[in-house]
Amino acid sequence: MKDKPNEWVSISDLMSGVMAVVMLLLVMSVLQKTWSDIKHKQEMEQGANAQRAKVGEMLGNIKASLNGTANEGLVALDVNSQKITLRDGVFNRGSACIAPQANQAFATIETQVVQFLNEFTTGQVFIEGYTDNLPVTRPVTNFESFCTVYDDNFTLSAARAREARKFIVGDLTPAVARRVIVAGYGDSQPIPGVPPEDARQRRIEVRFVLPEKS
Repeated sequence: MKDKPNEWVSISDLMSGVMAVVMLLLVMSVLQKTWSDIKHKQEMEQGANAQRAKVGEMLGNIKASLNGTANEGLVALDVNSQKITLRDGVFNRGSACIAPQANQAFATIETQVVQFLNEFTTGQVFIEGYTDNLPVTRPVTNFESFCTVYDDNFTLSAARAREARKFIVGDLTPAVARRVIVAGYGDSQPIPGVPPEDARQRRIEVRFVLPEKS
């Protein structure tokens, strides 16, 4: 008499086949997601590189405009950090008033800031003031002569950043101008390797902050 086929063996084989198909589909899904993530990351990096290149081009335009002029020594450009440093001479001594000789530098920067804000609609510009560590020995109260009143370096640095902002935003609409942000750090963030009392510590930094891609 012939043995009857074991029906449980057939079911077991069928389940094994189903599990193999499920595992294959799972592996394919994981690989597809991994490839999608890699592609997305590459696209983000390409976009970020293109944005940085554009800002670098803008900084290059500023450098080209100021080369050979009296304002050339007032401005330092850092493409890697995407920032402009306005040196001590852009303001009158102990004052938040912009020195007349710095008007061309500010006008050139204004042009590029406006272009940046219009091109990158979620980009921001930070204008930050810094001072040396020499204390303010006597409060300044003559606003008309000094464009501010202050009794410490934090207030002076913030006032200088504010005056720089007023010049740079120019005729921007209020909605766009809100993306130009001011801060005053006084002597709390000195340039590394430079004595804290050095005149190089007295500066304004204009930083271009690009929108994050997601």
